[in-house]
Amino acid sequence: MKKNASLFIIALLSGAITLGAYKLLFEKDTYKLVGAQEATPFITTSSIPTSARGAGINEVDFTIAAEKTVNSVVHVKNVTVSQSPSNLFDFFYGYERQPRLQVGTGSGVIISPDGYIVTNNHVIAEASALEVTLNNNKSYEAQVVGADENSDIALLKIDVEQPLPYLAFGNSDNTKIGEWVLAIGNPFNLTSTVTAGIVSAKARSLGRNQSFIQTDAAVNPGNSGGALVNTNGDLIGINTAITSQTGSYVGYSFAVPSNIAKKVVDDLLEFGRVQKGVLGISALNADSPQAIEQGLNEIEGVYIAGIEEDSGAEDAELKIGDVIKKVDNIKIHRFSELSGYLNSKRPGDKVEVLIDRDGRMVTKLVALKKPQSAVLPVTGFQVKNLSKEDKRKFNVDKGVKILNVPEAYKPYDLENKVIVAVDDETVDDIEDAKMLFANISRYGKTSFTMINEKGERERLILQ
Repeated sequence: MKKNASLFIIALLSGAITLGAYKLLFEKDTYKLVGAQEATPFITTSSIPTSARGAGINEVDFTIAAEKTVNSVVHVKNVTVSQSPSNLFDFFYGYERQPRLQVGTGSGVIISPDGYIVTNNHVIAEASALEVTLNNNKSYEAQVVGADENSDIALLKIDVEQPLPYLAFGNSDNTKIGEWVLAIGNPFNLTSTVTAGIVSAKARSLGRNQSFIQTDAAVNPGNSGGALVNTNGDLIGINTAITSQTGSYVGYSFAVPSNIAKKVVDDLLEFGRVQKGVLGISALNADSPQAIEQGLNEIEGVYIAGIEEDSGAEDAELKIGDVIKKVDNIKIHRFSELSGYLNSKRPGDKVEVLIDRDGRMVTKLVALKKPQSAVLPVTGFQVKNLSKEDKRKFNVDKGVKILNVPEAYKPYDLENKVIVAVDDETVDDIEDAKMLFANISRYGKTSFTMINEKGERERLILQ
């Protein structure tokens, strides 16, 4: 018995010695004890979500924003009448065409308790009738208050008996890349649908003179015109477009910033059309051959390549070669950021422009003016407002001067003549000219009246 006890003690001591030696010589520490005064180490296996604000998606409360917004987003049905041929015999033999109804759908956002609704212009374009369905399934006939094709924003109005839930515009300039956002739409009249994502980028141009907020919140056809809101439920954008080869969402969606949408809405209510204020410069695209050849493609800012006559830029003595760095203390890296900010301004507004002039920083106060030039619809004529010298030379107070025309019109010698009327309707400025030329629908019938450099009147009938 004593022998067995001795063997047991010896075995126990041997095991302890072996284990101790292994621990001492081979096994490394996989943890660290933290004293009371020592900072807690970062633990990669922690289940605590993190983000720039210290809380990840699991700690961001989307419910408050969703509750504030879902009842303010509506379904918009657009009914158009098509007169296109229904078969080949109609097309070739000119048989009487039967009108056909086509239905398109989208979303909209209620922005006032009395029934004003903002949506996309492409959602309501060419509508013969518009129907708006609220999130409670009540439907109303809607009227178009106004629309702006350039910003793709339209304003509708429905007549309601009771105040409606609505969203107030937030300040889209305060939106940060990486910020959580919700996209709310009512695409299939199934009541409002909510998706979440982050702001992926700002000031995306998409090849237009426009500035979009890019997000990865899922937006599909039918969501156009819906709301983009932050986690506070503030309206920071109107969902407008997706980039996809399939026509369905693949990770990229774009929204008109709320500051631009609000300005368009205010203009439509007050003036009936958008009042655009411009600096009066032309910029050199960073990826253009000229910029690359001159080494300007690496410039951070907007390189001024031209100054328009009678513009705010000319009055403030901006110069070709200046590089715009900031506008009203907002950093400008590319032209889309500049145009996006200015699209929220009106003629008469003043902006503080910081420019780099040959390595020296100079600040200029520029009063924005109406655009002094434009390309007219249908014809493609490039025209400008009359300067004081033009008015004196042509002895007129109103009209637009033709700067350039497409090749098809070159034989008519139209350049440097002043258009004063279209179908006997007076042309005051480029805004009038754009509206009148946009209404041209019948070649061989429409005519416009011009004055040449000799003061003689000429009339041209479009063929």
